[in-house]
Amino acid sequence: MSENNKLTNGNKESRFTGGTIGYEAHGNLYLNITNRCTAKCSFCLRDMCDGVYGYSLWLSAEPTYDDIIEELEGRDLRRYKEVVFTGFGEPTCRLDTLLEVTRWLHEKGKRVRLDTNGHAKLMYPERDVVAELKVAGMESVSVSLNAESGEKYDQLCHPAFNNAYASLLEFTKESVKAGMRTQMTVVGMPDIDIEKCEKIATGLGATFRVR
Repeated sequence: MSENNKLTNGNKESRFTGGTIGYEAHGNLYLNITNRCTAKCSFCLRDMCDGVYGYSLWLSAEPTYDDIIEELEGRDLRRYKEVVFTGFGEPTCRLDTLLEVTRWLHEKGKRVRLDTNGHAKLMYPERDVVAELKVAGMESVSVSLNAESGEKYDQLCHPAFNNAYASLLEFTKESVKAGMRTQMTVVGMPDIDIEKCEKIATGLGATFRVR
C-alpha cells in the first residue's frame, strides 16, 4: 500500500480493507468487520463522523476471516479485558465470520462480547443464532434497546424489518436464558423514557446502561 492510502493519524490500517479492523479503547480491543447495518438510527455516529477515538471505521471492503485473524495475531491479546464485535456496522450481518472468529478467540482463552441491534433472528429465521453464538464461545451480548416502545423504536431507528423491536426483545431474552452476560443500552436523549427502558431490560433479566 502506498503512503497516500494510509491513515495520516498513525493508527493501524489493514492493507486489505482501507479502514480500521481493530481499535483499542477502555482496555478492550474492538473489531470493525462490516459497515452494513439493518437499521438507520437517527442518532447514529456514522452520519456525524468517520470513526471513533481517532480511528477511521469506513471500510472499502469487508475483511475476510484471514484478514481478521492476521489483525488479531499481530497484537498481544493479553493486554485486553475482552474483544468486542462492534464498529460502524451490525456484526451479525456477517454471522458466519463472526462465529468463526469467536471460536478462534475462545480457543485462545479470550473473553468475547457482541454489540448488536438484536435483529439477527430476523436476518436468519432458519437458524438458532443465540445458540450458535453460545456454542462458539460468546460470553457477553450488549443489545441496543434505544426506545421504550416499538412505535418509538421504528421512528428513531428505521429498521429494515417489521417487528424489529419485538424481535430484539426476544433475542435479549434468549441470550439471558443461554447464560451469556446480557446488557441492554439506550442513548441518553430527552425523548427517551430511560426509566421505562430500564424496566424493560431488567424485566428480561439483562443489565442496563445509558450510553
